[in-house]
Amino acid sequence: MTCQHGLLLLDKPAGLTSNAALQRAKRIIGIKKAGHTGSLDPIATGLLVLLFGEATKVSDYILNADKSYRATIRLGQTTTTGDREGEILEERSVSITVDQVQDILPRFLGEIAQIPPMYSAIKQGGKPLYELARKGIEVQRAPRQVRIDALRMVALSDRQLVLDVDCSKGTYIRSLATDIGLALGCGAHVEELRRTLTGPFDIQDAVTLDSLAEMHQRGECPLKAMDLALEHLPAVTLTENTAYYLRQGQGVVVAHAPELGRIRLYGPEAQFLGLGEVMDDGKVAPRRLMSVN
Repeated sequence: MTCQHGLLLLDKPAGLTSNAALQRAKRIIGIKKAGHTGSLDPIATGLLVLLFGEATKVSDYILNADKSYRATIRLGQTTTTGDREGEILEERSVSITVDQVQDILPRFLGEIAQIPPMYSAIKQGGKPLYELARKGIEVQRAPRQVRIDALRMVALSDRQLVLDVDCSKGTYIRSLATDIGLALGCGAHVEELRRTLTGPFDIQDAVTLDSLAEMHQRGECPLKAMDLALEHLPAVTLTENTAYYLRQGQGVVVAHAPELGRIRLYGPEAQFLGLGEVMDDGKVAPRRLMSVN
């Protein structure tokens, strides 16, 4: 298989949108068909999983994955955007102790309702909220249910709180920082944000745009196998005969198939074929097959 299909773990730099980072990566490695999974704000850095070629077919499994972040929160200031790029709305004195932080963090754990910030890409009336916000228009936003699994305090100084956050997809760290500032009575906004985990993928395995360019010049393939995004699904290996009929769109009988649900499909030489599903009759049906020779 040529280096045309797979996952790229990119360490996005600050100052770039996720799409701009994707476009740069595409130009470097010369693959046109690509997408990213889960936007990062321009001020944010860290793990952005890019999909190239047939790997775009597994995007949903990464988009829906849990995430982890390290958030540096500025205490004593609220801003229009919930991060350092906004205008300062209010400034207060800060006198927060470790015990005060530890006391309020548990209230943000588990299933919580978040009101999306006005400076977000959520559409209302067909327009992204950030377009309305730039015109000075604020509208009512429906709360969204998200899940926060862990909040760990890393450091606390006079005006800075550093937290590690494990959360579900769709969690707004800017909203979390704002709510923490309210709970502490001093106000807050996100000063720095770094995504460290997306599903099974770790920032430690990511490459920068500069190192990506160097790898390309050396002729190295930077892409990881696309089925790494699906390791939580059971795997089934097909014979040459059953693989043939499955590729024709037919359901096939597989010995010792798992119970109902989605599965990973492999050919007799461990080639990843795509996604299948075990049906009520026990047959394995194709769902999303990869067009990779």
